[in-house]
Amino acid sequence: MASNIKLFDVVALTADLPAAGLERGQVGTVVETLAPGVFEVEFSDDQGRTYAQSAFREDQLLALHYEPHSSV
Repeated sequence: MASNIKLFDVVALTADLPAAGLERGQVGTVVETLAPGVFEVEFSDDQGRTYAQSAFREDQLLALHYEPHSSV
């Protein structure tokens, strides 16, 4: 099955990850595809400083969309 998540997608965490210091809903950017369904995600503050970067399975992420889905 093809992944719905792609390089440079903006994603949100779907669960708390206390060991990584991250909470459900935190928003990051996919910066690398490590394996099918596994992505490196970078989390940055409002000044662009990275505060966390880690690998996540697709089921731990929700792709965010800023435009309507095209039916074409």
